[in-house]
Amino acid sequence: MDKETLAAPSSSSSSSSSSSSSSTASMSNTTLPPQEDAWVETYRKFLPHWKSLSHSHQSAIPISISRVNQVDAARLDVEMSAMLKEQLVKVFSLMKPGMLFQYEAELDAFLEFLIWRFSIWVDKPTPGIALMNLRYRDDRAMETRGKVRTGLEGPGLTVAQKIWYCVAAVGGQYVWARLQSFSAFRRWGDSEQRTFARRAWMVIQRIEGLYKVASFGNLLIFLFTGRYRNLIERALRARLVYGSSNMNRSVSFEYMNRQLVWNEFSEMLLLLLPLLNSSSVRKFLHPADKSSSSTEDDTTCPICLASPTIPFLAVPCQHRYCYYCLRTRCAAVPLFRCSRCSEPVVAMQQHGGVNNLIPKK
Repeated sequence: MDKETLAAPSSSSSSSSSSSSSSTASMSNTTLPPQEDAWVETYRKFLPHWKSLSHSHQSAIPISISRVNQVDAARLDVEMSAMLKEQLVKVFSLMKPGMLFQYEAELDAFLEFLIWRFSIWVDKPTPGIALMNLRYRDDRAMETRGKVRTGLEGPGLTVAQKIWYCVAAVGGQYVWARLQSFSAFRRWGDSEQRTFARRAWMVIQRIEGLYKVASFGNLLIFLFTGRYRNLIERALRARLVYGSSNMNRSVSFEYMNRQLVWNEFSEMLLLLLPLLNSSSVRKFLHPADKSSSSTEDDTTCPICLASPTIPFLAVPCQHRYCYYCLRTRCAAVPLFRCSRCSEPVVAMQQHGGVNNLIPKK
């Protein structure tokens, strides 16, 4: 019995010691950091999975650029060129008339080159494109990159694209304008005897026709997809995208509405004013009194305010006029009224005559 009682505490002490050793071992395991190789192995294990997820969730987002903004940008660029040309022409206003007309193509090319040099060449938008919050983007680089988060990323045009844009937009237009003016001046289309000039004229006309057909086709594609306004942008893969995602349209519709209202009002005035006779309207609104008109000087013509050389009388009011003044006024205004009494003039009679009535027409 004593041996058993002595063995029990020894066993309990051994169990307590084992439990304390296990607890210390677990504490030592939790406090020790993992090895560096474990982090590297975990990173290498999950790297392919992470790449697949990034490619699947950050693919190219189709973004639609407003077609109206792109067309308005082109129109604003044209207006800007016209304003610069107008200011430049005023500089040469004191020179010989017609001298600047001979170099109109060179002047247009020079202005277009200036706009290209200080906008596209230095990675900035043209004035019209800047007003519409747009910029040029190289779509070729976007296709190779493949990952777009907002649809607005992407590099600008490369140096080669900028140079080709200048060659096509500035040099191409200048060469074509000069070729057309030279062929029209030499009358290549009318020269039936010279076969070479006639053939060159036909080639020019065919090239122009093909270019117009291609431009029309590009316009239809642009209206459908919203990409590439002209053939130059489509050939260079230079696409217009928004420069900032939080910027509103800079052009105010209030100014545009005011301009439209004023244009319509001015056209209406230009249409109505020639139809109105100011003297007739004035005399109709303010008719003269016959009693007061008798006291006026009846020896002068009320139209030219001079003494009549060939005096004629208006019938039936009998006021004196010059023959030519009264005749032309009656021919111009069918319902002519006397300038003194506002009485309708039905005929004219020579002064001092009795039976020599002359009808108004």
